[in-house]
Amino acid sequence: MRDFPSCFSENGVQVADSSSSFASSSTVTKTAQNLVTCLYQCRIRGRSCLITVSWTKTLMGLGLALGIDDSSHHCLCKVEIKPWLFSKKNGSRSLEAYSCKIDVYWDLSSAKFGSGSPEPQQGFYVAAVVDKQMILLLGDMTKEAFKKTNASAILPLTSSAVFVAKREHLSGKKVFSTKAQFCDNGQVHDLVLECDTIGVSDPCLMVRVDRKTVLQVKRLKWKFRGNHTILVDGFAVEVLWDVHNWLFGGGSSVGNAVFMFRTCLEKLWGGGSQQQHDDDMSLLTWSSFSQRFVDCKSHQNPDFKLVLYAWKSE
Repeated sequence: MRDFPSCFSENGVQVADSSSSFASSSTVTKTAQNLVTCLYQCRIRGRSCLITVSWTKTLMGLGLALGIDDSSHHCLCKVEIKPWLFSKKNGSRSLEAYSCKIDVYWDLSSAKFGSGSPEPQQGFYVAAVVDKQMILLLGDMTKEAFKKTNASAILPLTSSAVFVAKREHLSGKKVFSTKAQFCDNGQVHDLVLECDTIGVSDPCLMVRVDRKTVLQVKRLKWKFRGNHTILVDGFAVEVLWDVHNWLFGGGSSVGNAVFMFRTCLEKLWGGGSQQQHDDDMSLLTWSSFSQRFVDCKSHQNPDFKLVLYAWKSE
């Protein structure tokens, strides 16, 4: 199976990630389960660019990496903040990209995290500044960020960056839960994937958003790959799944299933959800599936993609 979507593949920003395939090593699995990667579309001196922010969790603590895809020089400019268990949780670094200096600032000293996730939920900021212009601002400490960076403060205090994709790893026995947005600046929802494959002759896949079941796939052994469209926040969200390794992986390593939630921003619906035909087998291979999504950089208003790797734990 190829890694996907193309926003995270060879045509987009790359982040070192050992989860590109179904890894059999328990060490690799544990590493993959502690990585969250977010992709933002920003503008530097009028030029569109992609910035990748990766949050990691290791035995040494939590880590942060920010990468900028400098397409003009075909390189990835990266700032890495090593695990901060024994180091300062705030500071700044600079890097060169697009023929200019980019200053990166962060303050995670008061950061609060969700259950098991390396990505902070509140009490922090991460900022990138070019020519005193805030090109990327993450977190809820916006006033502190503008004060620290001396960036031009234009109300409302924010940046023009657009959140276009997220990749996250989840682990569990049969229930996998996370907090999820389905579009830039969208509402944060409780997202739950549930599937019991141990000792069950006819497994069923359930997807819930805010405790409401939005997708139920029966006869999963016949429909281990597929797609379905749901409605969230007034937007059509296409759900695609591949649980082949859960059902047929075999051996001591079950591997991971892969889910994508793709928000079709151009398809604003008035209500109801649209059931795609149950026997739609257009996704015969995951390779052909990943090719359906073009490089994010080719869109001025890219659709949002949430990619989840769900690892079965013993």
